[in-house]
Amino acid sequence: MNIVDKNFYELINLLKQMNTEEIYENIKTNYMKVHPDTRKSIEKFVNDFKYWGELDSNSNVFNLLYEKAISLHDHVNDYVWLYEKLNDYRSKKLLFGILNNWYKYDFITLKECYDNTFKHYFNLNLIPTCKDSIFVDLGAYNGDTILDYINIYGIESYKKIYAYDITKDSIAIMKNNLANYPNIIYRNIAISDKDEILSFKESNIDASANVIASDGNIKIDATTIDNDIKEKITIIKMDIEGYEQKAITGSFKHIKEDTPILLISVYHNNEDLWKIPKMIYEFNSNYDMYLSTHGNNVFPTEIVLTCIPKIK
Repeated sequence: MNIVDKNFYELINLLKQMNTEEIYENIKTNYMKVHPDTRKSIEKFVNDFKYWGELDSNSNVFNLLYEKAISLHDHVNDYVWLYEKLNDYRSKKLLFGILNNWYKYDFITLKECYDNTFKHYFNLNLIPTCKDSIFVDLGAYNGDTILDYINIYGIESYKKIYAYDITKDSIAIMKNNLANYPNIIYRNIAISDKDEILSFKESNIDASANVIASDGNIKIDATTIDNDIKEKITIIKMDIEGYEQKAITGSFKHIKEDTPILLISVYHNNEDLWKIPKMIYEFNSNYDMYLSTHGNNVFPTEIVLTCIPKIK
């Protein structure tokens, strides 16, 4: 057994010996050993974005830590399933690094896994070339991912790009940033698992963090990828602030029939990391799966699940 497997299964076996309360108390103990300045930074970040639960050590609020304990206890076998589905040891080490960060506040393994070789979504070892693609960008923001894609693979890499964002200002900025590129379809609409009208909140941090929420004050039409795009899709990227599961459900037909490359953010809540890979596998098992991170080494963010069609 190599060191990556050894570290992962030792952590798994440790977690399996404890109940949720025991895991939580150990997480809390480990967290309180973190330097106060680092804790302050973590707490500001997680409370600003509000994806994972509340955390305020000065007020004895540790909801986030308890949510992580629940995930580690209740879904330990799901994490084993994912580990054994991942296609390389860099991905496996990252999964261990994420879980060990949750449990022990291990910052070292996450740092070792940070990917500074390639742009956020486009690992050339996994996606060496693209030509005449139909590329769908959910959460296109200001067009940064689309620009990365074109700069990496060239203008001939796509036949058409669908750029979705829920914010009108982001669409306007994106149109300006991508004005020199043809065949880009801009869609100021939300993607969900059905046709409906949703609400969203504008983030006071950044427009890229605008989030669909029942108590949001801005209405937005929503549809599914299956309803909105009828041609075969080559690549789907999703970074939509925790709404990825619904978008994946609404892309069932394309994922099942087209087997597009999938580039999915899996860090916006406490279940996406294990649940989204399982959803995709249930829709279409003909994928090799990889994980990468472009976030920081203190709190796991910017985690991307890359699904590459298997060569038949």
